[in-house]
Amino acid sequence: MDTETTYQLLDGKRCSEALKQSIAEGAAAVKSKRGRPPHLAAILVGNDGASKTYVEAKVKACEQVGFRSSLIRLPETITEEELLSRVEALNADAELDGFIVQLPLPTHLNADRVVQAIDPRKDVDGFHPVNVGNMVLGLPGFLPATPSGICELLRFYHIETDGKRCVVLGRSNIVGTPMSILMSRNAYPGNCTVTLAHSRTKDLASITREADIVIVAIGKPQFLKADMVKEGVVVVDVGIHRVQDTTRKSGFRLVGDVAFNEVATKCKAITPVPGGVGPMTITSLLLNTLKASR
Repeated sequence: MDTETTYQLLDGKRCSEALKQSIAEGAAAVKSKRGRPPHLAAILVGNDGASKTYVEAKVKACEQVGFRSSLIRLPETITEEELLSRVEALNADAELDGFIVQLPLPTHLNADRVVQAIDPRKDVDGFHPVNVGNMVLGLPGFLPATPSGICELLRFYHIETDGKRCVVLGRSNIVGTPMSILMSRNAYPGNCTVTLAHSRTKDLASITREADIVIVAIGKPQFLKADMVKEGVVVVDVGIHRVQDTTRKSGFRLVGDVAFNEVATKCKAITPVPGGVGPMTITSLLLNTLKASR
């Protein structure tokens, strides 16, 4: 707890490092049992800067916990059939436990078709319809990395969720929709009364002000303001954006979907940007890969 503030900072880096220790132990046990460590592969199509950064961070994280990692770079001009052929080859590779196709893909490629071609047993991103269905039904499977990472963060800091009112801002298939399902499940974290709000929601501020927990994945810089939350709220900020800042040497700074400085003063707990949800997403991917390897 910061002595100058009343809120608790939900530090994703700290939580991630603690989880990585147990993942590394699990990886060593897998290697001892079958002669090779867990193996994660990532397909990167084209040269999108953000995607390249994310994938490189995933490769680095694999090295930290003793996983084997493979990065498969493919040209932006690749045809859909060629990409599907590469996916099929990874499905059939017995030395590979899990793999991801980094999204977004170039616009000429159908991301849904590519995701659905992945073997659900190797779908460590948790995006395949089989894994999404298992999540909805509470059956074993791979959970989407970012929502799963947020659950791990809430668990690490013992954030109370039972019976709480939770508002999720944003309804993407990657974060918002699965997050709303996980927070409503009969589990911990969970057992919340959940409202899934989005760009068409009317009088949004009156809804967010009722929430004990607000999870913001709406994709707009500093969207959530202080007048949109009540005192004692827990805020999880999934967004990350570069905004111009002439006072910085780089010329920009990173912000989230939450106006941190003004919202934090009303919070019981809040995630920073960067260093909040981001590290947890990669750690969840490692947890899913370890699970696949077992």
